[in-house]
Amino acid sequence: MNVIRTLKLAGAALTVFASVTVWAQDSGTAASAPQTTSKKAVRKADRALSRKVQSALSKGGIDTSGINVLVKPGGAVTLAGGVTDPTQVDKATSIAKGVSGVTSVKNALTIREGGQ
Repeated sequence: MNVIRTLKLAGAALTVFASVTVWAQDSGTAASAPQTTSKKAVRKADRALSRKVQSALSKGGIDTSGINVLVKPGGAVTLAGGVTDPTQVDKATSIAKGVSGVTSVKNALTIREGGQ
């Protein structure tokens, strides 16, 4: 008799513990949900960072007419296209790295001939 009573009590305690644990996990998941950002907001932030980098390059004396600034989520920037002066390749990288919000810079710039 005592064994059956002890098993029932242990089963009831285990059920209560399991239900409290499950409830706490659901609560934690719901609290973290509002922190996610929409794809639209991420794209908007990436476009803004791209414009910021483009502006910084222009202010730094880089001819940006042949440069595309591509931004991936998280602030990873890729400089693509071509410049006429070989010194502008490294200068563009250092300027882009100095822009707030940029986490890394991949330089895919090429040197193009004068009239192209």
